[in-house]
Amino acid sequence: MKVAIIGGSGRAGREISAELARRGHQVTAISRHPENAVDADGVIAVAGDVNHVDALADTIRGHDAVVSAVMFADTDPAALVGVVRASGVPRYLVVGGAGSLEVAPGVALIDTPEFPAEYKAEASRGADFLTYLRGVDDIDWTFLSPSAYFFVGDRKGSFRLGKDALLLDSDGNSSISYADYAVALVDEIEKPNHSRQRFTVGY
Repeated sequence: MKVAIIGGSGRAGREISAELARRGHQVTAISRHPENAVDADGVIAVAGDVNHVDALADTIRGHDAVVSAVMFADTDPAALVGVVRASGVPRYLVVGGAGSLEVAPGVALIDTPEFPAEYKAEASRGADFLTYLRGVDDIDWTFLSPSAYFFVGDRKGSFRLGKDALLLDSDGNSSISYADYAVALVDEIEKPNHSRQRFTVGY
């Protein structure tokens, strides 16, 4: 497959690029700093900016899927969805956040007293992005939320999937490495199981 990654030089974007390349897919890693993209066979680094929507639509046109792996503070959901719509790419996957996951019925992680204040603005924008996507019915989108602790670590290849509730391990921790998050996302690209849905991944 041909997959474009908007934000291809970030932590998530690099791991997703590497996982796609590992499986033999072609990757277009788009970012403002293409020199920081993964150096691997099958990965082409391209300069691009989420604010330059016309150029971005041209860059992703002809791909089988596009992944958005950029900070929510830097994006406008309507503009990004418009880019995907204009490009004609059939699938759109978003690297989501954990803040909107539920810790109890009707209670989001972001609304708990323990949620770090410094992450609230980004998490709130992520929740707004998901709300916007849930009103989009003409694009095949998927929003994958990581666990609460999203860290640089090994690729274990084993994890659990959930829907809208925060995943906790037997010790009450919620975590996933960027590498294993990438495995879950690429699995979804190869075999779609969450069309127009949010799901989550954790240990």
